[in-house]
Amino acid sequence: MKTARTMVHNSLLCCAAALALAGCGADNPDGGKTISGPVAIAKPEAPATPPEILAAAKALMGTEAQVLAFGDLARTGKRQFLAANVVPKTPTNNIPGTIVTRAAVAEESGGKWNEVLICDGHLKNLKGYLGLTPIAAVNGWKLQYEQDPKKGLTLYFTPLQGGATQHVLPIGVQWNPETKRYQSLDQTFQNFLIESPSLERGQSR
Repeated sequence: MKTARTMVHNSLLCCAAALALAGCGADNPDGGKTISGPVAIAKPEAPATPPEILAAAKALMGTEAQVLAFGDLARTGKRQFLAANVVPKTPTNNIPGTIVTRAAVAEESGGKWNEVLICDGHLKNLKGYLGLTPIAAVNGWKLQYEQDPKKGLTLYFTPLQGGATQHVLPIGVQWNPETKRYQSLDQTFQNFLIESPSLERGQSR
């Protein structure tokens, strides 16, 4: 029969061994130990919208306007911002992505902000209706966008039909450095389309 002293001694040995194993890890090249397990990496916070840009967005689009992007969006050296009236997520609005009723890109010139691209019922710039914009007014759009270091901001507007995107191709919009304005792209997203002053001629096949 083991004595109480032997049992206590064995328990202490087990605890020491467990602590030694817990401290073990893979050796680093510098002789240290690697601690296994997931390591949380903090994501950098998005820069706060400058107050003057937020104020300009609300002045142009109402108090519910949200600034989605800002800076030298078109790579022209001028400040721009992308703002939208975003539809909040509800049980009846469960479409993935950002759904907007109106969006605009505004550019600063002479201390004032002017809309250079408008998305409401149609897609428009200062010259007219963009190619591929639907003739019938659209009540809502799914908005996606990306920024390229060289090309700048590219937007993708998908018109909602019956409250959902029913396999409708998005309309790509990008800054055209030759015409110096935002224009829509063809369905290959490679070539710019000319805008039209009327809807009948503005829709492209």
